[in-house]
Amino acid sequence: MLVPQKQLGFWIGRKASVSNKQRYLENIEEIIKGCVDGKRLAQNELYKRFAGKMYAVCVRYSKDATEAEDVLQDGFVKVFQNIQNFKNEGSFEGWVRKIMVNTALEKFRKKNHLYPVGEIFEFAKDLKHEDVEQNIHAEELMKVIQKLSPGYRMVFNLYAIEGYSHKEIGDQLGISEGTSKSQLARARAVLQDEVEKLYNITQKKNVV
Repeated sequence: MLVPQKQLGFWIGRKASVSNKQRYLENIEEIIKGCVDGKRLAQNELYKRFAGKMYAVCVRYSKDATEAEDVLQDGFVKVFQNIQNFKNEGSFEGWVRKIMVNTALEKFRKKNHLYPVGEIFEFAKDLKHEDVEQNIHAEELMKVIQKLSPGYRMVFNLYAIEGYSHKEIGDQLGISEGTSKSQLARARAVLQDEVEKLYNITQKKNVV
């Protein structure tokens, strides 16, 4: 039995009572089978196991917590509607993550359209901001990523975090490879500025 979207709130966040029935959910295969069979207990357990990690993914693609929660909810609806299609090829967590990213992409495509920001940024690979994502703590990176415009944020996440190629990004967003490259270069430039501001402020506080 599939879980209607309007019923999602019924089981999200519910604290499942400890019972003998829960003890059978010892591994992910059993949980997946229970979800395929439409068992609410299995659905609740799956959500509890993956909601935290998937919310972190959704936050990176969203402008704020509310939007991230919307992506998470819609993503889990799709997980439960399509879980019977998981073929045990690769990790289940990776499969769920891909659904969350695709859900974020769908929402992005409905609201945004990307334009080239200037060919100069295609040649910005020699600038020091090239590896900015490698020189900042994860929590700090997440905060500055959320300051990016939707287009920059989407391309940066897909390339630097998800490992998409510029061709794949172009196919997903309906843009050219050149536009993807220019958006990425500009995103890194903006991030570099934000990182420099962050560390300058931190250094001043430490000095004081």
